[in-house]
Amino acid sequence: MADIKTRDAVKGTIKTLDKAAVASERMKSAYAKTKEKAEEGYFSEESSPSEYAGNRLSSSAERVTKEGIHQFDKQGRKGVRETKENIIKAKDKIADFRQRRAEKAVSGKQAGAQVRYGTPSPSPAAQTGKAAQQANSTVKGTARKANKTVKTAAKGTVKTTQKTVKTAQATSKAAIKTSAQAAKASQAAARASVKTAQRAAQAARMTARATVAAIKAAIRATMAAVKAIIAGTKALIAAIAAGGWVAVLVIIVICLIGLLVSSVFGIFFSGEDSGTGMTMQTVVREINTEYESRLDEIKSSNPHDTLEMSGSRAVWKEVLAVYSVKTTTDPDNPQEVATMDETKKGLLTDIFWEMNEISSRTETKTETQVIESDDGHGNIVETETTVTHTYLYIIVTHKTAWEMADQYGFDEEQREMLTELLADENNSLWSQVLYGITSGDGEIVSVALSQVGNVGGQPYWSWYGFGSRVEWCACFVSWCANESGYIDTGVIPKFAGCVLGSQWFMDRGQWQDGSFEPSAGHIIFFDWEGDGVTDHVGIVERVENGTVYTVEGNSGDSVRQNSYPIGSSVIYGYGIPAY
Repeated sequence: MADIKTRDAVKGTIKTLDKAAVASERMKSAYAKTKEKAEEGYFSEESSPSEYAGNRLSSSAERVTKEGIHQFDKQGRKGVRETKENIIKAKDKIADFRQRRAEKAVSGKQAGAQVRYGTPSPSPAAQTGKAAQQANSTVKGTARKANKTVKTAAKGTVKTTQKTVKTAQATSKAAIKTSAQAAKASQAAARASVKTAQRAAQAARMTARATVAAIKAAIRATMAAVKAIIAGTKALIAAIAAGGWVAVLVIIVICLIGLLVSSVFGIFFSGEDSGTGMTMQTVVREINTEYESRLDEIKSSNPHDTLEMSGSRAVWKEVLAVYSVKTTTDPDNPQEVATMDETKKGLLTDIFWEMNEISSRTETKTETQVIESDDGHGNIVETETTVTHTYLYIIVTHKTAWEMADQYGFDEEQREMLTELLADENNSLWSQVLYGITSGDGEIVSVALSQVGNVGGQPYWSWYGFGSRVEWCACFVSWCANESGYIDTGVIPKFAGCVLGSQWFMDRGQWQDGSFEPSAGHIIFFDWEGDGVTDHVGIVERVENGTVYTVEGNSGDSVRQNSYPIGSSVIYGYGIPAY
């Protein structure tokens, strides 16, 4: 029947719409996946132009995709809405047809009644056939119109839906293609960004190396300039003595003002008195005296039977290098180090005691001793006795220049300065600043003075080859000679006994008696008991105003500076090395 066909057409339209909805859901799912892939790089930090470009492409792809889905959804909704409207219209047509048919049927009954009661009427068969024909014609016309309307609506709906689906497919394909292009562009941009970062890192490393090299070169150049000025100053002093003092004085002032006042290398000029009555040498001696006084105070305030000292003090060269760098580069109060005054003396003293520490302890031990005696009849009698001894242990510890650099937080430039100051090639300059010793006339004195304050002698007797402590004054002299290169060249012998050492010089005709006035670097031998046998040895530091100043190992179990009048009865004689 027509109405059934009409319903079938409607059902077909609904099925078509279901397929469109399924396609729509699939497109939405594909869009969601595409969007997720595109968004993976969307919210990354835009730390480079390439990342910014990638984000812009991803954003554009998302907008295109959204617009396509929006149009698809819009067209789909419109098609559904039109289809529903067509179905409603078709239903209304059918309902109208049925109502008219019912009304005509009622009219027919009324006409029949009128014929029976006075109006002629056709025969029942004729009436029925005619009514049937009219009803059939009306139904067919109505059905054709309804069927045509439904077909038209369905065709329009199908076409609209198909068009919408095709549009959505094309839009999705374009969106996917755009997203793929965006992803490729993002990958290319990422690769370009990585390459750019690698090139930047390589350039940064090259720049850092060049900077370090430049700093080192600058420091070396400055050091060379300082050395040149030092040498030039000596020549200028000679020129002053020759009479050209006016021009020379101007040059000296310019050099001192332009280079030395704020330079760490000004420390090499601190050996001269600048009008304060102090020089670096006098301040170093005062600090050494304070150090010895502390050791003596510990000994005197702790009664003991046996003294054992160990450890070593910081080398003065390192103390002054740390002082120079710290003082001239102090960010709050930088000061030059070419001169000395009370304030700078206080700074140097503080650094010295930060680098050196003296500790002590006492320990009581009960020991059994065997005492031998004569019983009066020529027999040796051994007697065991218990003896209680008190031991005093004094330990000296120190920090190196590099440990102090860590403690003070020196930066790379300050550490470079420290390295240059401590270079071995500057040892002669340090000797002149610390001890007033010029190059070539007393290197062994410089080495000996650098050890002042060391206690116990362990570095010296262990270097010689002893496994435990021995009387180490001769070991100390030999160690200093070795450090100066004099043992290898045969200038000074390696000896551990004072008698053997003095005999070596006598055998070579390099000997002077105790009345001789020595020079720096001569080896001084002592005879404490006056029995003609030498029993102690040291190194002559200098001679001033009839006094011999010495550096001696094992003097109170430490390295100390002492002094004696020329010709003192305790002086046995002098070995004269052929320097």
